[in-house]
Amino acid sequence: MSTANAATVAELNSPVAPRAANGGGKGNRVKQRLTSRWATFAAIIIATVWTIPTFGLFVSSFRTADDISSTGWWMIFTNPSFTFENYGDVLFSSGASSANLGSYFVNSLVVAIPATLFPIALATMAAYAFAWIKFRGSGAIFVLIFALQIVPLQMALIPLLQIFSQVLGISGTFPAVWIAHTIFGLPLCIFLLHNFISEIPAEVIEAARVDGASNTQVFFRIIIPLAMPAIASIGIFQFLWVWNDLLVALVFSGGTVDVAPLTQRLAELVGNFGRNQERLPAAAFISLIVPLIVFFSLQRYFVRGLLAGSSKG
Repeated sequence: MSTANAATVAELNSPVAPRAANGGGKGNRVKQRLTSRWATFAAIIIATVWTIPTFGLFVSSFRTADDISSTGWWMIFTNPSFTFENYGDVLFSSGASSANLGSYFVNSLVVAIPATLFPIALATMAAYAFAWIKFRGSGAIFVLIFALQIVPLQMALIPLLQIFSQVLGISGTFPAVWIAHTIFGLPLCIFLLHNFISEIPAEVIEAARVDGASNTQVFFRIIIPLAMPAIASIGIFQFLWVWNDLLVALVFSGGTVDVAPLTQRLAELVGNFGRNQERLPAAAFISLIVPLIVFFSLQRYFVRGLLAGSSKG
């Protein structure tokens, strides 16, 4: 591609790219409404109410079993007592009744990372094809993919499990969980990425093709850089969905320790009679570490992805 086209891509990818007059006016009105005093006050109230249960869970993770069963977490302000035994039991205890979160934590990483990258990669290519490559039946196929979002997840569990166990023989392995999460995540990822990629100015695509760029070159040099905010945003959501998933893990992991993720161990931690309930808040906060790292690492792209297209007319 020529230098002029590369400069055009860089200009469009810039957060200060020029916008149409009507789009800019609408964007300014939306910005003024979202940054008003009442909007800020409402956001603070919502954030506070949303944070109180999480704060209570955090306080409970440092309380003893007797304190948790006898008093509420708010009593920490009148009778403060803290202990790190819960975290010690969760992280370092050994035995049949221990939490043993180490192997499950690794399993969650092994499941979540490929189950996020696979659907994002496939959905990005499919979204580009539906948006900018004309072929017969593309509209009908896209509508079919969009319609798959309304199919309940539970309807596909048993047929897919039969295929994995009887045909492919991969039930109870990591590939089975990866494929399941990829299948279930693809329709929404394709739909969201298609909406973003289709808004890229046609002049940029046409200029690259005039310069002799192939579809592969357009995809990697233009589509990927411009769509990175949307890709990162969807990647965050997909990672959080997979990391916090329990249903798919229970069905396709086979309940084995070698494949079961952290959420399965958290569900088993308390047991049928509520024993060792003081360990659950500590284990829950340990499971929050990786999602928080992912979110804050990609926060810049996440915000840009949410605001993308908000100023269009």
